[in-house]
Order: sequence, then structure tokens, then C-alpha cells
Amino acid sequence: MDHVETPETVEEFEDVESLREKIVKIIEQMPPDQVTLAEIMDIIGADSLLLLTIFLSLVFLVPVSIPGVSTVFGTAILLIGITRLLNRKLWLPRKIADRKLSSEKLKPALDKALTWFTRLEKISKPHRQAWITSGGVVGIINSLSVILGAILLMFPFGFVPFSNTLPAIALIFLAVGLMQKDGISIILGHVSNVATMIYFAFLLFGGGMGIYQIIELIKTAG
Repeated sequence: MDHVETPETVEEFEDVESLREKIVKIIEQMPPDQVTLAEIMDIIGADSLLLLTIFLSLVFLVPVSIPGVSTVFGTAILLIGITRLLNRKLWLPRKIADRKLSSEKLKPALDKALTWFTRLEKISKPHRQAWITSGGVVGIINSLSVILGAILLMFPFGFVPFSNTLPAIALIFLAVGLMQKDGISIILGHVSNVATMIYFAFLLFGGGMGIYQIIELIKTAG
């Protein structure tokens, strides 16, 4: 009997690019000097919100500080999470969409981050525990986890090691898991969010203790 290609079969043959290859193409198409979030969205495509989430998270996998990136990218990912939660079309404030960022600084950071992304991507396998990627209550939890990761990414701890890296890893695991229907990757995303909150709690506790000791020293000296 002749094999009949269904739409799903055709899509499988056409969609042969890995996530890494897609991201490399995006980096190559970025303007040479400056780039805005709106331009990045045009390159990626408005329907690829999860791929956009991965791309915007990549820059935080390496210890590089680019002014304004955490706020702009974190806000965009936050709105992507809200969009998924409410099942709406993505809307970005013009102030965020048109904020100019340095391509010269972004591209080297993204190139370095691709090494780490390749390692994270290898952990994922399509269609593992796919029920975790479904809609309903599970879908709401996953969208809320994306929102949480974006909020943690925007916390003002950018000068502290791993403070941006941990939530970025969570967001990448969540986005890759949702794209590839991999429940294990999604679980790793949830775990990374929890690890980030624990890490931030230690930072706040340590900072509070430091301030307390300084106050005590001032009182003693007085």
C-alpha cells in the first residue's frame, strides 16, 4: 500500500532545523549596530513566542552585564507568559518594543550562550511525559511558571553571580519543554524557579544580616 503523507508527516519532514540552528539564524539576521525588541520579533515571527522566550533568555547564560537588557527582555518574557495565560495576542509597550540595544554587545554574548544552550537542549527529548505540557490546570501552572521566571529575571540582583542565570535556565527549560512536548524539561524549569527563589532568599537574608551588623557597629561606636 502506498504511503500517504498527512499534514503532520509533511510538517515533520519540513521542520528539520534544530532549535540551535534557528537561533543561529536569528543572530545572523540581527542589525549590525543596534537592535530593538520589535526588530527581534520581526525576525523570529510573531507566532513563535516560545522561541522568542528562549532567545531573550540566552543572553543571561553568560556572566555579562549589558545595561537595560534585563528590564527590556524580562518585561517581554513576562508579557509572553501573561499572553499564554490569557490566550491573547502579544502586546508590547512602545517604550519596551523600541528600546535600542547594542547588537555589538548582544551578539558575542549570544554566541557564547549557544554553547550552554546546546548542553541544555541535549537534556530534552520530545514527547516525554507529554501530559505535563497539556492545557487545563497544567497549562495554567506552566504559564504561571513562565511569569514567575520573568519576574525573578527582573529582580535587581544583576551584579550578583547567577542571579540572572538561574531564572534564565528555568525559562529555557520551560520554553523548550513546551515546544517539544517534553514534561521532564518543564519539571526542570519548575525546579530551577524554586532554586532561584531559595538563592534570592539567601541573598536577602545575608544582606539583612549585613545591614543589622553595620547598625550594631554604629551603635557600639556611638
